[in-house]
Amino acid sequence: MAKYIINKNAQADGYHEVHNEETCNHLPDYQNRIDLGNFYSCTDAVTSAKRSYPSHNIDGCYYCCNACHTR
Repeated sequence: MAKYIINKNAQADGYHEVHNEETCNHLPDYQNRIDLGNFYSCTDAVTSAKRSYPSHNIDGCYYCCNACHTR
């Protein structure tokens, strides 16, 4: 299992990215991270983030969650 976070700040295209905190080299600053918890895959982390933040556009990070990056 890996620890995942979501960026509080949206990217220029309006999406908040989910990151694998243990492997990503493109993490947001600590004050801009929301802890999502531990998951077996980015799919589970992104699904949880979408449930927790239904008003946000959410996507996986291109670098650490490429399997969940859809745009």
